[in-house]
Amino acid sequence: MSVYNALLRLYPTSFRNEYGRELAATFAARRAQHRGIAGGALLWIEAVRDVIGNAAVVHFEILRADLRYAGRTLRRAPGFAVTAIAVAAIGIGANTAAFSVADFVFLRPLPFATPERLTAIWEEPPGYSMMQPSPANYRDWRAMSRSFDAMGAYHDISVNLIGTTTPRSLQGVAVSGELLPLLGARPLLGRLFSAEEDRTGANTVLLSYGTWQNAFGSDTRIVGKTIVLDRVPYVVTGVMPKAFAYPDRTTAIWTPMRADEVADADRNNNWLTVVGRLRPGITPAQAQVDMNRVATQLAQQYPKENGKTRVNVMPLRDIYNLSTSTQARVLLLALCGAAVCVLLITCANLANLLLARGLARRREFAVRAALGAGRERLVRQLVTESLLLAITGGALGVALAIVAVPVLTQLIPSAMPLVQVPAVDVRVLVVAALLTVATGIGFGVIPALRAGSSTTLDALRDGQRAGGGRRAHLRSALVIAEVSMSVVLLVSAGLLLRALWRVQTTDPGFRAENVYTLRTALPPYKYSITASRVRFYNQVLVQVRAIPGVTSAGYASWLPMAWGGGIWPVAVGGDVVDRSSDHSASLRFITPGYLTTLGIPVRRGRDVSDADTPTSPYAAVVSESFARRYWPSTDPLGQHFKFALHDRTVIGVVRDIKVRGPERTSEPQVYIPFQQVPDSEVFFYAPKDLAIRSTVAPGALLPMVRTIIHAADPEQPVSDPRTLSAVVDAQTAGRS
Repeated sequence: MSVYNALLRLYPTSFRNEYGRELAATFAARRAQHRGIAGGALLWIEAVRDVIGNAAVVHFEILRADLRYAGRTLRRAPGFAVTAIAVAAIGIGANTAAFSVADFVFLRPLPFATPERLTAIWEEPPGYSMMQPSPANYRDWRAMSRSFDAMGAYHDISVNLIGTTTPRSLQGVAVSGELLPLLGARPLLGRLFSAEEDRTGANTVLLSYGTWQNAFGSDTRIVGKTIVLDRVPYVVTGVMPKAFAYPDRTTAIWTPMRADEVADADRNNNWLTVVGRLRPGITPAQAQVDMNRVATQLAQQYPKENGKTRVNVMPLRDIYNLSTSTQARVLLLALCGAAVCVLLITCANLANLLLARGLARRREFAVRAALGAGRERLVRQLVTESLLLAITGGALGVALAIVAVPVLTQLIPSAMPLVQVPAVDVRVLVVAALLTVATGIGFGVIPALRAGSSTTLDALRDGQRAGGGRRAHLRSALVIAEVSMSVVLLVSAGLLLRALWRVQTTDPGFRAENVYTLRTALPPYKYSITASRVRFYNQVLVQVRAIPGVTSAGYASWLPMAWGGGIWPVAVGGDVVDRSSDHSASLRFITPGYLTTLGIPVRRGRDVSDADTPTSPYAAVVSESFARRYWPSTDPLGQHFKFALHDRTVIGVVRDIKVRGPERTSEPQVYIPFQQVPDSEVFFYAPKDLAIRSTVAPGALLPMVRTIIHAADPEQPVSDPRTLSAVVDAQTAGRS
């Protein structure tokens, strides 16, 4: 009978008290009638079925009665009900919205086939934790490794699409034949690149969904047609689906890598990004051991280039998390922490509300107890009320989250390969439901237990105190908890504001106000000869500087804080080139007027000038940190060093600037005259960003500059028009 009595505990206490003995007696009588193992088994099966079914019915009837009673009670206290629902909605809504974004960025698998097997593979030379490998090392990795089903590579490209209504600048990637298949990519239209196209580097192209829509009007017959990129005809082999974005959301096209790029034998020419798919059953740690073996062999074969170079294998998801800026990660984590604190404060507030309401209803509970309601019944009624409030608040909170999530999507880094935006989907709704139940129970149980114990007839006496010392202590504890969590929130907000203020007040080393920028990335098919680029720059700059209100203008390879600049090894005094971080600097080719436009002061010597031609000695302007590193006690002017393939003479020293963000220490900078680039050399570093200091409003300035550029080259597109202040603000916009 002890087993059957335990089974009866499925019924509510009030039901057991009234019918428990009768049910037990009936079961005992029936058990006496059933003899044998078979009869006893059937009896127990029937008993279990009856108890479970009837208990569910009884609980449902009580719940329905409790809900009706709770509805009537809350309608009599609309102020309390509205306040409790609103508070619950804020707590649940904040956590639902925060989880939606954090889950989207940190937790969800990447939108590729078996993403847990995808890894990024990097070189790790002295002083750098991550560096892109050279094509030669990539070829050897692919041939010598044993842990990967496939290994692919890509590099960024920028091309001009001509032949449409207006020229367009497209950012894309050139990929090896293995890359897209190992990601599990499937085109929406057409096909991926064939093995022959990969081997020869054919002029074929895949379009992103956005490019297909915006540039070609979603033409379903685009496959097989020829488009012109940098005056070279390319055959469209396919269109990728809307949900595919790799390596990030800005990628507009994919082309096969050229055969000569893959055949590059220079192991110091680091410009590829490598992705591998692990073999089934192989972990990233095991792949790391395998690649350590490969790195050791390559170091023995090529001690000059690879002697100190390691290989780093990381899950692809971790690479994207690293590419998410520190400020974005901290902000998202802070957002989640703040949301949890808000939820805890919500629970404490609601518990206080219910405690106060429970004290006001002490006479009601006493009357119900006198009429036979047990403590369990009263507690159950109050928990039902709290859950009803929480569920209503949770539904409203989900609605608030749906409204808030689109605003919070601004926190998602653009480097993530995610085309979709976070939404309140099934996963988020499950979390919201759990939060709702936890909140309802969390703020309802303690007040219900306290109120359920207040059932003595003393509560009916006139003048009885509203609460005893224990209740006062409980309310005090809740108030202390609320104050403590509020202090935590305030301190955290203060620290974030302080950090933001410190970042925003950091001097970047240049003056961003009143500077307007745009990009004219010159195509190599037309401007591989340096003299042709010089003519273009000079024609544009002369006319731009003549615009009323323009005080200065200049070109550079990249703007500060928009791109770090290419890292090149430095050799001073005949030293052997060392690729470690202590012997490297960032390279920018600039035109005269660029440093003046950005307000970067020349501390010693002079700026680059039109006299720095290909026939004059190769010159360089260096930053103060560069001069301190290599000539700490010597005049840097006139000193010689080897950099970017040539020996150069220091002609000037300029102030250090922040090129990688206001919080990051930037490597030393080297600025080289734009004319001193031999034909067809380092074309990727050719000046492309035009900076204009002007008092003219950007809206009025841009059409005039477009006209000037169109006159210099009708096929040259203009892209990325923005103010330099916007570039700087983008470094802190996520925290603002």
